[in-house]
Amino acid sequence: MLSLHALTLDGRLLFSTRIVRLFAYGFLSVVLVLYLMQAGLSETQIGLLLTLTLIGDTVISLWITMAADRLGRRRMLVAGAALMIFAGVLFALTKNFIILLIAATIGVISPSGYEVGPFLSIEQAALSHAVPDRERTRVFAWYNLVGSFATASGALSGGMIAQALQGFEFTAFETYHLMVFSYAAIGLMLALLFMRLSSAVEVHDGRENNLFPAPMPLLGLHRSRGVVLKLSALFALDAFAGGFVLQSIMAYWFQIRFQVEPAVLGSIFFGANVLAGLSALAAVRVASRIGLIKTMVFTHIPSNILLMLVPLMPSLPLAVAVLLIRFSISQMDVPTRQSYIMAVVSPDERSAAAGVTGVARTIRSARCPLSSSAPCLPPLRC
Repeated sequence: MLSLHALTLDGRLLFSTRIVRLFAYGFLSVVLVLYLMQAGLSETQIGLLLTLTLIGDTVISLWITMAADRLGRRRMLVAGAALMIFAGVLFALTKNFIILLIAATIGVISPSGYEVGPFLSIEQAALSHAVPDRERTRVFAWYNLVGSFATASGALSGGMIAQALQGFEFTAFETYHLMVFSYAAIGLMLALLFMRLSSAVEVHDGRENNLFPAPMPLLGLHRSRGVVLKLSALFALDAFAGGFVLQSIMAYWFQIRFQVEPAVLGSIFFGANVLAGLSALAAVRVASRIGLIKTMVFTHIPSNILLMLVPLMPSLPLAVAVLLIRFSISQMDVPTRQSYIMAVVSPDERSAAAGVTGVARTIRSARCPLSSSAPCLPPLRC
């Protein structure tokens, strides 16, 4: 078994950036919809805003990941962090809906608590350079595990900080406003970490310094285009339903349905994301027995059935229990999917392949927040 201590400095930095970024996403997701409600936006406006957030992230991510292997992975990661800062600052500085739409479309902000933007795809490609092929699934499992713990810690911290600040006589809006500013500050920390990456994360050493890169093929892919497009169609179908249950919308649902306080919301999603991370680690053992593809397929049905049962629960403890059981198996397909993609494409297509498949998932889920906000949220008051 490969010890994670044996990772190169670049590998450790990529694990660190994953932790910092996912902490910020979890931190913000618990209060994002609550902040927008306090800012005076309607539920329909919030649904549109979250939809455009996902669409904007999709377009930006697609371009950055297609270009990363040619123009430099490190350079594109820093650009993504800059867009994260941009979104956080604009969300914190204005209540104007049009400006918020611009920030949501161009910037990088996560309403779900999970990965958005170009980071994951490029980091996967860079990590694949740092470990032997036989260890890739295991490293990706740990990579997802630390990310889940970071998201969980961010959600817990966000809920507790919101509760504490309101106890010090901050209004709800002032509390959430400070937390959005904190998201932008974490984006700055992320950019500084990316700047420390070496040229070893590139397809070839010094590739990022090439002033005249070769023309970019369609979608940044060449030999692997066919298999990547087939996988993208499959992953898009899988992502469609998941887009209805963004973590920020689930947090809002729990508050409206059961009047759950922010600190309790943070605790709920802390536990959920810890279990999700552990499920990713368990996937390594399962995949070693039945294979990557079967692991991806056979974990979906029970996970989705459990998710369907959550809104049918008559009490908060039962709803939370079913949600936690669902999260305990929800991420078993993630490291196996990531490892499979890296295995079937050429090294100089890895960023683009991960980006295209990731974007396909986002496109299918992007319409769901708008669809779910108007018809679903108001009746929850009944």
